Amino acid sequence: MKEAQIQYEYIEKAKKIVERESAKKGRKLTCCVNTFGCQMNARDSEKLSGILKAAGFVEVEEENADLVIYNTCTVRDNANQRVYGRLGVLNGYKRKNPDMKICLCGCMMQEASVIEKIRKSYSFVDLIFGTHNIFKFAELLVRMYESEDMIVDIWQDTDQIVEELPVERKYPFKSGINIMFGCNNFCSYCIVPYVRGRERSREPEEILSEIRSLAKDGVVEIMLLGQNVNSYGKNLSEPVSFAELLKRVEEIEGIERIRFMTSHPKDLSDELIRVMKHSKKICRHLHLPLQSGSTKILEAMNRRYTKEQYLALAEKIRKEIPDISLTTDIIIGFPGETYEDVCDTIDVIKKVEYDNAFTFQYSKRTGTPAAAMEDQVDKETVTRHFDEVLKVVQDTAKNRAGRLKGEIHQALVEEENDKEQGLMTGRLGNNMIVHFPGEKELIGKIVSVRLTECMGFYYLGEMI
Repeated sequence: MKEAQIQYEYIEKAKKIVERESAKKGRKLTCCVNTFGCQMNARDSEKLSGILKAAGFVEVEEENADLVIYNTCTVRDNANQRVYGRLGVLNGYKRKNPDMKICLCGCMMQEASVIEKIRKSYSFVDLIFGTHNIFKFAELLVRMYESEDMIVDIWQDTDQIVEELPVERKYPFKSGINIMFGCNNFCSYCIVPYVRGRERSREPEEILSEIRSLAKDGVVEIMLLGQNVNSYGKNLSEPVSFAELLKRVEEIEGIERIRFMTSHPKDLSDELIRVMKHSKKICRHLHLPLQSGSTKILEAMNRRYTKEQYLALAEKIRKEIPDISLTTDIIIGFPGETYEDVCDTIDVIKKVEYDNAFTFQYSKRTGTPAAAMEDQVDKETVTRHFDEVLKVVQDTAKNRAGRLKGEIHQALVEEENDKEQGLMTGRLGNNMIVHFPGEKELIGKIVSVRLTECMGFYYLGEMI
């Protein structure tokens, strides 16, 4: 708690700076937080927004604000290119408003080559920090306003976890909870272990205390977040399994829905399946990344399971929890992948019958073992294979979705439909979206909805 107290002191200092700058401009300072990447990044951005709000900033969506933060992703190279492209736009805004502050954080900033490029080509950036020291944002904010030079504060690793700081949640009725950080898996295509560091689990009581506070604040749905939640608790002084943590979370009054991601197949235990099977709160949705259906490619990816082991696991889950919704990630075009390997992936898709799949073309990621592998697949072949796999995914998902027509399900009402007035948008326990007539007062409530028409990847319905 000591570090959190230090940061709250810096928030007070930042508040005085913001008051001073606001007085100069004759209006409150504005800020814009732009998130790239995964749900852990989205959760980190809520912390950044919370600190900025506590310091006196007014958050806006427009990027010509007084302070702009890019919370970056670096899983794929095109994510980096998007950030570089947007920085050019921000430079134009800064020329018109020299007092504007530009901050970069997140996974992309953990790469030394990125820092070098920003120093050289984007010297107008004011603050750069990484994934390990995001809790120091208030302190870095003060340093930035007190200096005319670019502030670069990157940690290579840390075992420090500081979560007791302000958070500005996007939704008042649901929230993500970080239960662990980092990854030990070192899949050969993935940069995450290098930029997020090794696995570090939060103490269970800290997690439970945070969830109890959220429940008192009106949160009804939580999502437990980690790069590989199935390995939660292994590095604690008193190890606690992820399944045991879920059982304790379920006991918290006020929480009606529990979600989690992401699960690595090699660590998904029979205990977890049992807990999910008998739970009244854990949503019937499991994201179980496949990446490839070929044992040969899985070995090259360092995924540490075979096609047969994955299929056996999926079959066990479907048998124990028949109404489960299974979603996955698939990479097409990994080095050395042949059409026979692609056929193995298609075979798994047809046998598992995923409710949805996030399908990607392999992107060479500098700094990963896969980037240096021979037999890189040419773009034309990758595209052809990708299109074939995507069609199978879409056909299978539509067939799975259609089976629910006419049934009544519980939906958490999340927002007004932005395309058709009078419709509300809700999310089912299996993670599917349903649109139905209703009033905005329903937002944040869980209601019963009859699914009247399947539109492929979402439903139209009527409230019961």
